[in-house]
Amino acid sequence: MHDTDAPMPDDRPDLDVMVATVGLQIKALRKQADLTLDELSRRSGVSTGLISQIERGKGNPSFASLVQIAHGLDVPIGRLLHLAEQVSPVVRAHERRSLDFHGADSANGDRYELLTPSLNGALEVLWVVTQPGHDTSATAFCHNGEEFGIVLSGVKDVYLDGVRHRLEAGDSITYSSSIPHWYVNPGDEPATSIWVVTPPSW
Repeated sequence: MHDTDAPMPDDRPDLDVMVATVGLQIKALRKQADLTLDELSRRSGVSTGLISQIERGKGNPSFASLVQIAHGLDVPIGRLLHLAEQVSPVVRAHERRSLDFHGADSANGDRYELLTPSLNGALEVLWVVTQPGHDTSATAFCHNGEEFGIVLSGVKDVYLDGVRHRLEAGDSITYSSSIPHWYVNPGDEPATSIWVVTPPSW
């Protein structure tokens, strides 16, 4: 005999993760469209503050607000909601989300792909491919946290406060993100690496 009042397993999706992934998608699409927060606000009719909050995975945006933002981005609403369904801890290679930052030139073959399901946790893990000549020295990075990187193929120079550390396949590095740092691919072939940042900085 079964107790009909017994609680059922809670298999509902984590709403915080859903909101975070929608926010990440909105931010990525906004950057792809080369829009500032103010520009997207004007195009969508949604306040800059609310868009910023949504992009950071905060709050509980209404469906109407998401529709307006999708209109401002000139994409179907389903484009924003699709990723919210991806709450699995597994990230398939073909489902990685591309991030547009660190001077990456996607047209040239540079790639920054998220290996974690979202940026809502303690870790940001990236698959990084940079082409020969890739150089971020013009925009040195400095933020709170810690970073770890390991080079899988090619050569990558990591500069910490101006001091060069050359990494080849199998070499790894760990450093405080508060030290000004930048990256160069000095080789003649693409450099592939995995980068771990905590807390997420993107």
